[in-house]
Amino acid sequence: MRLKLGVPSKGRLMESTFAWFAARGVRLRRTGASREYAGAVDGVAGIDLVLLAASEIPRELAAGRIHLGVTGSDLVREGLVDWRAQVIELAPMGFGHADLIIAVPQAWVDVDTLDDLDAVAAQFRARHGFRLRIATKYHRLVREYLRRHGVADYQLVDSQGATEGTVKHLTAEAIADISSTGETLTANHLKILQDPPVHCSQATLFAARAADWAQARAAAAALAQRLDLALPAELGTG
Repeated sequence: MRLKLGVPSKGRLMESTFAWFAARGVRLRRTGASREYAGAVDGVAGIDLVLLAASEIPRELAAGRIHLGVTGSDLVREGLVDWRAQVIELAPMGFGHADLIIAVPQAWVDVDTLDDLDAVAAQFRARHGFRLRIATKYHRLVREYLRRHGVADYQLVDSQGATEGTVKHLTAEAIADISSTGETLTANHLKILQDPPVHCSQATLFAARAADWAQARAAAAALAQRLDLALPAELGTG
C-alpha cells in the first residue's frame, strides 16, 4: 500500500501547502485538467497525493483512508470527537492563521468580556423568555469554551454561511466564527470580546492513527526525513 497524503484541493490553502512541501524538497502538483482532483508527489517514492476539500480531510484521517492530511486545526477539533484519539498533530505549518472568536453588537457598549456576556445572557432570558442566541458552525468548540468560562444562559443556532449577518437579520444576538482580519465583523457592526479566542487556528499536518502504516513504512520514513519530522512510535513507523 502506498502512503496517501491528503491536501486541500483549491485556493490559497492548497497553494501554501504546495509551497511548504516544496521548500522541504517535496513537490506536490496537480495532474490532468484544472477541474480534476488528481495530483502527484515528486521527491519521495511511494506517495499518492489525494486532493480533498479541507473540511473533508478530518473525516478521511479518522477513517484511516489517508495516512497524512493538511487541514485547519479548527476543523479537526470541531469535526472529530476526542480528536487526539484519532489523529496526531505532527507539525503546525505557519499559514492559514485565523481565530475562532465570539463577537457581539458594537451597540452593546457594556459588553466586552465573557463575564459581561454571561450577565447579559441572564438578563436577556429573564426579559424575553428564551436564551440568547449565538450563531456558529463550531458547536463543539464554542460549547466547550463557554462551559469552561461559566457562561450558561445561551443557545447555539447553526449557521453555515454569512454568520456575521445573522445579528443584523435578527436570527441571533451574537456570533462565534473564524476571523482573520476582523474587517467583516466591523462592516456588520460587531466587536470581538476581549477574552482569548476560542481557538487560534492554522494549517497543520496530521497523521491518522487508524491508517495502515505497516505497508507505508518506507515512504513515511523517507517523507519524514525530508520534512525533518519524527513520526511517533505509536504509528508503527519506527
